[in-house]
Amino acid sequence: MYFLDICLIFFISLVLIIGVLVGVAFLT
Repeated sequence: MYFLDICLIFFISLVLIIGVLVGVAFLT
């Protein structure tokens, strides 16, 4: 359970970081 929770949190944070980078790339 804990391992799956950590993987889920890591995946969500990774998607958010990529989204922010893509947003900055489009804005600049």
